[in-house]
Amino acid sequence: MFRNFGTGEIILILVVVMLLFGAKRMPDAARSLGRSMRIFKSETKALRDEDDETPRTGTVVQEPRQIDASAPDAPQGRPASETERTER
Repeated sequence: MFRNFGTGEIILILVVVMLLFGAKRMPDAARSLGRSMRIFKSETKALRDEDDETPRTGTVVQEPRQIDASAPDAPQGRPASETERTER
């Protein structure tokens, strides 16, 4: 379907795009497209590198630790409001 595009058709499409968006916006659009592509490329590379990292032989793998849900500084007795009333 798109294999029949020649140089003339591509030039015509580019001229129409320039007329629609204006010559002033084209460099900004190209710059932002370049930045977006650079960010996309770096993110996909980071994901690929993250997937390639496998534990090597001899590497110590830590077990997940259990987290206690209780507050460490909470008094075990009565709530603070009750202890204040009794101390007065």
